[in-house]
Amino acid sequence: MPLFFRIAIVLAAVHVTMGHLAAFHKGMYCLNGPVKGVVNVNTNNIVRPLYELTKREWWFHHVDNCDQFPPQGGDILELPAGGEFTVEIADNRAQTSLSFDGKYTSEWADGKNYPDGYNVPTCIVSPNMHTQNESMAAGTAFAISYESDITKVTAENLVVFSVKYHTPWKRLTTYSVPEAMPPCPAGGCICGWGWIPNGCGQPNMYHVPYRCNVTGSTSHTPVAAGVPPVWCEGDPSACVKGAKQMLYWNQRDGNNIEVSGYDLSGGHKSPGYNTKCGFSNGAQNDIFESSPGSGGGSPAEVSTPTHTPTHTPIHTPAHTPTPTPTHHTSPNGTCSKRRRSLEKRVVVPRGHRRRLKL
Repeated sequence: MPLFFRIAIVLAAVHVTMGHLAAFHKGMYCLNGPVKGVVNVNTNNIVRPLYELTKREWWFHHVDNCDQFPPQGGDILELPAGGEFTVEIADNRAQTSLSFDGKYTSEWADGKNYPDGYNVPTCIVSPNMHTQNESMAAGTAFAISYESDITKVTAENLVVFSVKYHTPWKRLTTYSVPEAMPPCPAGGCICGWGWIPNGCGQPNMYHVPYRCNVTGSTSHTPVAAGVPPVWCEGDPSACVKGAKQMLYWNQRDGNNIEVSGYDLSGGHKSPGYNTKCGFSNGAQNDIFESSPGSGGGSPAEVSTPTHTPTHTPIHTPAHTPTPTPTHHTSPNGTCSKRRRSLEKRVVVPRGHRRRLKL
């Protein structure tokens, strides 16, 4: 079947499916979905959360073969050394500028509009940001591997280089790049984006691959091997200094951090890209081999949540509105059938005793 007919079929059947969130960019893997020969402008495969999977399944979203669908041609995420880059955090490609000429976009991840100071004491489920308000958003991060072959990327060579506190929140999100980032090899680099919710629903994680390239480099000092972060809330001296791996947890294997008990706010501990695990806000300037390991980015920011955290389990609605008109979904909806079949056999890890509605 000719490609334009396959695209037409996808467009004819368009029904904007919404769920969780990922950072969309033309340089990402799985941008068109994980079906060979099909350009799905309404795809949300990459936003599906990763929970209690084997490392083979969760690593770069292999669970639905997203790591097998690289970006097209010269599409790449450019990282200007000492500069910034912007991505679109959304729950579906249809809610980004990469589909329908941006017709279904807004300031928010689901194409809808919400008031300034948006706050839900239990949990915001539209968009499904796993937070009660902006101050409690757990933080997101980009990491880089100086490998051109995605199969050669490892936890050790995929190093966090930029963190954005209080995200995910709005759709357009900008990250800072360390000035000393060295150039990528001729075939480019592989990058990853991730986040871990701070309670407020299932304790899952996200792991999205991209083809990326550093531009404007003035340094050739290599990025050091990443070390697993540790929980260090309230004791900065215990934080890992220098290059750090992305956070991997609540999977069947491949985890690099375990936590138990309660954080200083009284909620269950949940690792994140913030001060609790030693990540500073912004460019991580201490990730290079010659770095003294004094900490990267801007000075540590201490955020005071405007609400005491609650830990009400939240599930993604099974049915979502078409682009126009829009309707609000009920927070009592359930996850997709595909995710439900997986979650029914989930055993919540020690230290995370919140019950999940299945």
